[in-house]
Amino acid sequence: MHTNAHQAAHSAPRRGHRRRLGLSSLAGQLMWVQLGLVVVLVCVAGLALVLQSRTGVMREAEHRSRAVAETFAQSPGIVRALDGSRPSAVLQPWAERVRRKADVDAVVVFSPQGIRYTHPDPALIGKHVVGPYKPALTGGTFTRTARVSTGVTVISIVPVTRNDGSVAGFVSVGITVKRLQSAEAAQLPVLLGGAAGAFLLSAAATVLVGRRLRRQTHGLGPVELSRMYEHHDAVLHAVREGVLIMDADHRLLLANDEARRLLSLGPGGEGERVADLGMDRQIVDLLTGDAVVSDAVGLAGDRLLAINIRPTDAAGGPAGSVATLRDTTELRALSGRAEAARERLRLLHDAGARVGTTLDVRRTAQEMAEVAVPWFADLVTVELADRVMRGDEPSLPGDPLRRTAVSARRSPGDGTSAADRPAGEDTAATASGASGTPRAGRVAQSPASFPAPSSLPFPVDELVSYGLPAPQAQAMETHEAVLEPDSAGLEERLEGSGHAGRIREPRLGSLITVPVLARGVVLGVANFWRYQASDPFDEDDLSLAEELVGRAGISIDNARRFTREHTTAATLQRSLLPGALPHQEAVEAAYRYLPAQAEQAGVGGDWFDVIPLPSARVALVVGDVVGHSLHAAATMGRLQTAVQSFSALDLPPDELLGCLDELVTKIDDNVGPDAAQISGATCLYVIYDPASGHCTIATNGHPGPALVRPDGTVTFPDIPVSPPLGLGGEPFEKAELDLPEGSRLVLFTNGLVADRERDFDTGMEQLRQALAGLPDGTPEETCQGILDAVLPPRPSDDIALLVARTLRLDVEHIAEWTVDRDPAAVAQIRTEAADRLAAWGLEEVGFATELILSELVTNAIRYSSGPIQVRLMRTRSLICEVADGSTTAPHLRRAATTDEGGRGLYLVSQFAERWGTRYLDRGKIVWTEQSLVADALPANSVTDDALLDQWDDSGW
Repeated sequence: MHTNAHQAAHSAPRRGHRRRLGLSSLAGQLMWVQLGLVVVLVCVAGLALVLQSRTGVMREAEHRSRAVAETFAQSPGIVRALDGSRPSAVLQPWAERVRRKADVDAVVVFSPQGIRYTHPDPALIGKHVVGPYKPALTGGTFTRTARVSTGVTVISIVPVTRNDGSVAGFVSVGITVKRLQSAEAAQLPVLLGGAAGAFLLSAAATVLVGRRLRRQTHGLGPVELSRMYEHHDAVLHAVREGVLIMDADHRLLLANDEARRLLSLGPGGEGERVADLGMDRQIVDLLTGDAVVSDAVGLAGDRLLAINIRPTDAAGGPAGSVATLRDTTELRALSGRAEAARERLRLLHDAGARVGTTLDVRRTAQEMAEVAVPWFADLVTVELADRVMRGDEPSLPGDPLRRTAVSARRSPGDGTSAADRPAGEDTAATASGASGTPRAGRVAQSPASFPAPSSLPFPVDELVSYGLPAPQAQAMETHEAVLEPDSAGLEERLEGSGHAGRIREPRLGSLITVPVLARGVVLGVANFWRYQASDPFDEDDLSLAEELVGRAGISIDNARRFTREHTTAATLQRSLLPGALPHQEAVEAAYRYLPAQAEQAGVGGDWFDVIPLPSARVALVVGDVVGHSLHAAATMGRLQTAVQSFSALDLPPDELLGCLDELVTKIDDNVGPDAAQISGATCLYVIYDPASGHCTIATNGHPGPALVRPDGTVTFPDIPVSPPLGLGGEPFEKAELDLPEGSRLVLFTNGLVADRERDFDTGMEQLRQALAGLPDGTPEETCQGILDAVLPPRPSDDIALLVARTLRLDVEHIAEWTVDRDPAAVAQIRTEAADRLAAWGLEEVGFATELILSELVTNAIRYSSGPIQVRLMRTRSLICEVADGSTTAPHLRRAATTDEGGRGLYLVSQFAERWGTRYLDRGKIVWTEQSLVADALPANSVTDDALLDQWDDSGW
């Protein structure tokens, strides 16, 4: 048997030597085959170069002849020379000079009749051209190849045309192929030399590789083979890896020293069956099996071995197998510690990815609790100060704590489905490590020993308080985590805070309580619990808990700060938006305002307004400020206030937006380099007059309104496009519409029709279909119907929606007159106005109205031009309007005692509640409004007709 072992040991070197000799012979054969292939490749490459050169010569000849002919035919003065009296005298020198410089054989110019004007042989000038040229008269330039006395020649013929398109002559350029071939032939030695060099280089490389291969495989004699065997034998017995060689019957042929040590084998044993050597049964089963084994783990005494088994007949050797053995006892212990460290890092990585995904304080605390259960703790509670939940700075220890998050292990019998369990929760019976692997030292629990989360005495939202010596109070006071490894000491410390009874029923054991810190401020406390049947926490767990809570504390504080900013911005926004729509008689209006529902969206800058204007008109406004922040809400308030201020000036929509754009530009120019600008805000401004049904609309970058006519037709009026506010450079234009009574104007912001999953055109089509389905809806019904049909599930932007149904004033309550430019017409207007007021039952305000009309009409006659129109309207108040063609507005002033005039507007201001001027495209309107509840005269004013007697009909 010993001889067989030595034969097996010696057979490998001999087989290797024979294999190397065979490889040497094969290398020689391959060398000659490689040389033959190089010769064939060089020949093929040379032939390809020759053929390519020949093709290139023909192509070069065609290109050169055509290029020279076209250049000569288009040269300045050639048409004048052809039409001259002596074309040959002018063109022959040109042609010869071009022929020599272009390196061609002939440049021939001839007439349309074929008579030559130039030729390299002067004797042929004046002779007729030989060959076809007529195709150039109709087909233009053409090239052909001909065989002449000088050889194969490529000829290109190009017509010379006059400005009117007629042919003045032809230019023919010829070049022989032999001329170009001589140039190409000069390059052949270089190409052939390169091919020969490549052949010689390849041959030399092949010879060198073959010689090196022969040197490495030849010359192995018996001495060298013996020395090689000795080296192999020394290595076999010196390595720290056991080696067993067995035959087909699983008899031991060879065992090195390491294998005997690992398996506790005595001396000898070669030739005996492996099963009779007294090894552990598990090791014997592996060694006697017929399967290939890779890194199987077997126990040999107190050693944990990694075993690999491979057959020896795979490469043509004798039947049998070889087994290698490695001692992995210490490696496995070290690997366990490394695995535990890796799992702790994985837990922290998971915490970084899963904690702080939102800017919600409660959700962030719950995420931290869910990350730690069950891989680190069996139960986690997070208790934060009440002020933190509201976004304020905490003032611990005076603030009470509110239990914000609870997460506990769930057993399969607690009635909770897997779909209801937070991601990462465990239902296994074994206490687990940081990533699901068993934690060292933990005692396994049965699923029945897990209390149901609903039975734990830790309800969410409960107010709790801790006092010393409770671990929670100590942690918040010292800003350091506290470890309580056993329940006995924990109950004693919690007794004073009244929480000791809560840990007995669920059999809670060890506790780690960590203060939730952010920027040196205590926000609350996090408690990590393990049951009594589990392994208690240790110092390593304490460090892990501190790191976990430290990372989560920053996220909780960020969420708190966001909550504070969001609350402030939302409060500001709510205070700026209209609480209730003002009373007016122009439209019946309804609105909706919906903030963005996407996470971390913040407060937006969408806004709307309904502004009553003089003469019973109304302004409808919708605007949008870019961004979601406190700055956006504040900017919205600034723009809304500016629009209301500009509306008080009674400006047309286009002029109002121009003033608003100039204001935004000035604000942006004055902000600091780090301040956010307003540029990019949009606004839609609509003015509706219920007396005439006339509507004026202007927009700066905002979507135009939708219009629903009384018959249910839905349109989107074409509004002139203007840039957003603050960009400047473009004039603002307006659109004018005449709306029948009962029409609905729908004003909205971008958030209604566009979001991340829907483009603007799709949203507009959905809005059109929604409005078409509400032909007779009230403004309230229209608002709700639009939101039901168009609103996305979770809007990513704020939405402002304003629906206004137009009303018209009763024509019986409107009186209009045209006044002659005669002072005597003032008395007639007073009389007709008094009659109309009597018909309306408004005799009480007749005196004040007559005085106001007298003043306004008299001023219009004296100081204006063009026709004068007077209109009275009875609404909630009495409205007087006097229109003229002048653009000069009256101004109120205090007249001196010696002044004969200047008191008229003062009296108007005393008798009217309001008065003002608005400008038209041509002229202006001076208007007043009077209360209908009583006489508008002040208490100390003259109240009889004596006041009117101070003026005659010629004016004041």
